Amino acid sequence: MLPSVLDHLAALVSFDTRNPPRAIAPAGGIFDYIRAQLAGFHIEVRDHGAGAVTLLAVRGAPKRLFNVHLDTVPDSPAWSADPLRLRVAGDRAIGLGSCDIKGAAACLIAAANAVPGDAAFLFSTDEEANDARCIDAFLATDHGFEEVLVAEPTQCEAVLAHRGIASVRMEFKGRAGHASGADALQASALHQAIRWGSDALALVAAESHQRFGGLTGLRFNVGRIDGGIKANMIAPRAELRFGFRPLPSQGLDDLHARFRALAPEGTLYEPTFRGLPLPAGDTADAENRRLAARDLADALGLPIGNAVDFWTEAALFSDAGLTAVVFGPGDIAQAHTADEWVSLQQLQTYAQHVSRIIEGP
Repeated sequence: MLPSVLDHLAALVSFDTRNPPRAIAPAGGIFDYIRAQLAGFHIEVRDHGAGAVTLLAVRGAPKRLFNVHLDTVPDSPAWSADPLRLRVAGDRAIGLGSCDIKGAAACLIAAANAVPGDAAFLFSTDEEANDARCIDAFLATDHGFEEVLVAEPTQCEAVLAHRGIASVRMEFKGRAGHASGADALQASALHQAIRWGSDALALVAAESHQRFGGLTGLRFNVGRIDGGIKANMIAPRAELRFGFRPLPSQGLDDLHARFRALAPEGTLYEPTFRGLPLPAGDTADAENRRLAARDLADALGLPIGNAVDFWTEAALFSDAGLTAVVFGPGDIAQAHTADEWVSLQQLQTYAQHVSRIIEGP
C-alpha cells in the first residue's frame, strides 16, 4: 500500500495550505482532489470563512470518525528544496505537512481504496491557527458519531491525554514621568509587568507536584513584553503576552483567575485562545474519559503511548462527549521543522492500522 500512500502524499503536499495565510478554497484545489479519490463516499464540503473548510466523507453507517487537518505551518528559508514538492530520500518522505499531518490524510485515502467497510473521514483546515471554527461547526451538527481518532504525529501510538492550552494578552497601565522620580518603581507599567511575571513564575513553581497520566506540573511561558519609551522615562504602558498549558486535572478558569489576581487593579487581562485538555472534564470525569479512551484503543488493537505536552483538537471532540484518541504517523520532533519529514515505516504502519479498522472483524 505504501506506493499508493506516497502518490497521494505527493499530491496533497503540492497544494499550498499554509496557515497563515490560509488561502484555502472549498473548490478548485485540495478538496477537489480528495473528492475525486473517494468514490463511493457521500461527500459534504462546508466553507466556514477565511480559508476554514471541512470535507466530511462517509461510506456506510460508521459510528467512528477519523479526523485529520490539512493546513500546515508556513515554510522557512531554511528549507533545502521546494517545500511543496515531496521528496523520498532513504527511509523518509520530505515535504511541508508530510509529518503534520498530510501523511495521515494520504494513508486514509489509500486505505479507503484498498479495503471495503464503513468509514468516515473529516478533513479540516484550521488547526494551525488556533481557530477551531471547523471542528466547532461540525460538532454543532447532528453528526451521530461516538468515537474519533484524531491524527497527529504520535509515532503510531494511541495518546489518551494531553495538556490544555491558553494564551493571554495583558496591558499594564503606568504614569508617565521622569525616571528620577521616587515613584518610578511603582508608576512604571514595565515594572508592574516584571513584578507580575515574577509572581506568576512562583505560582507555576508551586504547581510542580501536580500529576495526571504521566504528565507533571504546569507549563508556562512569557512570550513577549512591549512598552516604554527610553531609559530615563517612566513607562506609561506595557503589553505582555503569555501562555500556559495545564494538566487535565487543572482547571483553565481557575488558573486564569489566579494569574489575573496577581496583576494590579485596572490591568487588562484578555484571554486570546482557549484549548481544553484531553480528556475534558473535571478530575473525576477526565479520568473516566481517559479509561474509556484506553478501552477503545485496546479494542482497536492500538499500542498505547504516553500522554503528551502538545495540544490537539481531540480535546474539542472529548468536550462534546465523543471518546477521543490521538493517533497518527510521524514524530512531533519533525513537525514544523525545515525539511519536515515522516518515515516510510510510520506511513506503512498507520495505513495498515487504518485498513484493519475500516475492514473490521
